[in-house]
Amino acid sequence: MYERQRLLMVEEQIAARGIRHSAVLAAMRKVSRELFVPESWRSRAYDDGPLPIGKGQTISQPYIVAIMTELAKPEKHHRVLEIGTGSGYQAAILAEIVAQVYSVEIVKELAEEADKRLKQLGYSNIAVRCGDGYRGWPEQAPFDAILITAAVAQPPAPLLEQLKEGGRLIFPQGNPDGYQELVVIEKVNGMFNRQVIFPVRFVPMTGEALQK
Repeated sequence: MYERQRLLMVEEQIAARGIRHSAVLAAMRKVSRELFVPESWRSRAYDDGPLPIGKGQTISQPYIVAIMTELAKPEKHHRVLEIGTGSGYQAAILAEIVAQVYSVEIVKELAEEADKRLKQLGYSNIAVRCGDGYRGWPEQAPFDAILITAAVAQPPAPLLEQLKEGGRLIFPQGNPDGYQELVVIEKVNGMFNRQVIFPVRFVPMTGEALQK
């Protein structure tokens, strides 16, 4: 049942909306999204929308996961940082494509559950840490791409510093209670080029980000 729903999701929600990156489409077809949502929500795992995962957090809409991954321009040798592990679904999608994923989650229970889930699923190329993602993961920097899965008013300076030359930061920018845009910042010749993709809606980034 879930496999059919997953294939339909990719066809109708993702490919139909213009996602063309073959590795992204393959990862979305492969990863069992139902394993990353609470059992009470599994019947809706492939719905075209976000779902609650507890602790006031959500798993993003499948299309948003796909486009954020595609915007990262992932390649097999890449090392990617994710801020906001949640249930681990975005990290799993990335891990199907890139060499190594580092993921930071501020909510201890979610970090522990995601780490256990990802290990059980055999993802040896994902490292999960509980902490405030505002400061990134400096000892593993620089990164080919960084994804933030929570809204921030401004891109955290430490994350910009942890981008490789040519690296891309993908994140929702805006007021947690108001207008937000999905933004890509690319580091080119030491400068940061900004591109707005489209309006989005994410839960706010907590911790140090709220003090900025």
